Amino acid sequence: MLRRHRATWRLVAGSAAAGLAVAAGAIALAGPWDAGQRTAERDAAAADAERHGAGAERVGVTVPVADPVLAPLDGTARAASPAAVERELGPLLENAALGDRVTAAVVDAATGTSLFAEDARSGRPPASTVKVLTAVAALHALGPDHRLTTTAVLDPEEDRVILVGGGDVTLTDDDLRALAERTAEALAERGTGTVRVGYDVSRYPREQNHPIGVNTNIAPITPLQVNEGRLDDSTKGPAPRSTDPAADAADAFARHLADAGADVKDGSPDRRTAPGDAERLARHRSAPLSSLVERMLTDSDNDLAEALARAAALATGEDADFDGVTRALTTQLEDLGLPVGGVRLADASGLDRDGRITARLLTQALATAADPARPELRATLTGLPVAGFSGTLAGRFAEQGGDAAAGAGLVRAKTGTLTGVNTLAGTVTTPDGRVLAFAFMADGTANADAAEAALDAAATALATCACR
Repeated sequence: MLRRHRATWRLVAGSAAAGLAVAAGAIALAGPWDAGQRTAERDAAAADAERHGAGAERVGVTVPVADPVLAPLDGTARAASPAAVERELGPLLENAALGDRVTAAVVDAATGTSLFAEDARSGRPPASTVKVLTAVAALHALGPDHRLTTTAVLDPEEDRVILVGGGDVTLTDDDLRALAERTAEALAERGTGTVRVGYDVSRYPREQNHPIGVNTNIAPITPLQVNEGRLDDSTKGPAPRSTDPAADAADAFARHLADAGADVKDGSPDRRTAPGDAERLARHRSAPLSSLVERMLTDSDNDLAEALARAAALATGEDADFDGVTRALTTQLEDLGLPVGGVRLADASGLDRDGRITARLLTQALATAADPARPELRATLTGLPVAGFSGTLAGRFAEQGGDAAAGAGLVRAKTGTLTGVNTLAGTVTTPDGRVLAFAFMADGTANADAAEAALDAAATALATCACR
């Protein structure tokens, strides 16, 4: 039998706890969607006007805004009972498909009250659920409006245009072409003649490959790359990757620059650091960080997770490498009052099996993102895949049928999958109207499909439980 821990705990005292406490009057707890809209999508759509008037820069945008489908909650619904939650979850988490190393936690997102905890302070490999922590930490460090910038500068002493990587892995070939066209216009205005092309990747301190190596799940980690170094037309999921995406991006930029009418000297672009007095010719800015976070979570984008973590590291004075990422993310989580005991953040994407996080940390991070006093973190919730409909949950719940089918459209959660590891962390809204944050972590599973079905059934039980 699993050990049960029914003691109620509150989120860490201080500003985080104060923000999560329900006020005497009704509060607007919108849950994972604000009136059904992904707020970052709405904001990015509004930014389209800025993009058209951006002059020598271009601003990235994201997918169209969703129609409203859910009304905000007022936070006054009847609270769930810990005993009732345990009755629902206990038998489901004993499913043999989950192995014998299951940890779990459930909290009321409005109050921080613990409704269920099974070994919730023990560290387990998170797989991609660690991206929830990456999202919260990056948004806290940088703010939801931060953008990643790719810049073309001119070193006039050498008549060299240098493409400076800013960590934007969402840069597309169309973006690069537009950047080259504006660069050519700027060169023409200056009357510049023949130019060489170089590229600058000094934003990161050294060449970095993920410990699992370069494979279909992640490209070499560099601040300059087009479409995450993908060698096909895909925009998400596994794909063949370039072994030198920065050089490939620079080659493409040089071709686009020549096509735009600039007189480009023959030869491959060389790698160099732009001088401090280089003159900016043009730039491309990514979509806002909030939108990037939504994309990272929905698609479980490993490259984007590592890029956002490095942006957070640089913003907090750390190096943009794995050690710097570990320190930066941990510091940001601590600053939010989140419990990092028993936690080791080995990477930002969850591909590293040496990472350890706790179910307690995941649920508290989700509850903090739901805090009405912290709207800057809301993209952590709006980016979660929707069961049976979007992202990494599109093929789960409804298609699986059985006990999980009723959770389609109700569960919003980040998935995590490695060999022998299956995790799920997210939010549900109960029939009574309470938003619950949950985290289920199974380490030692033998059948991934069966483990996923068991986790989905547990999440569905929460979403459909009156739990009184």
